[in-house]
Amino acid sequence: MDEVTAERGAATGGVKILLRLEGLTLFTGMVMLYASWGGSWLVFALLFFVPDLSFLAYLADARFGALVYNAAHSYMAPVALLTLGFGFASPLTLSIAMIWLAHIGIDRALGYGLKYSAGFGFTHLGRIGRQKDA
Repeated sequence: MDEVTAERGAATGGVKILLRLEGLTLFTGMVMLYASWGGSWLVFALLFFVPDLSFLAYLADARFGALVYNAAHSYMAPVALLTLGFGFASPLTLSIAMIWLAHIGIDRALGYGLKYSAGFGFTHLGRIGRQKDA
């Protein structure tokens, strides 16, 4: 995907604001749920940035980096994990899922969206990082 296509694929205006507010709501909700759950804050602190290890996939190339980053920052896996945690009454599984969802929420609130293969700076929430002058 070229840069122009990635730019056009980004949310703008009120939709972008709504998506970022959804992220903030998810983050706040997961932190409050984790607190009421009585989860360990040490575990929270240790695991909160684990999804960002997916950045390392960009060392291979932008397409693979986007694939791995998006897999780690999509709601699908942590929601499935949350469901399994409830289904099997597994406190550790529930804790990991809440922390993972909180991470995704704050990322989205800060504007770090899902990535396009054009490069790390091209997200569904718009461009991030320094822009080179044309």
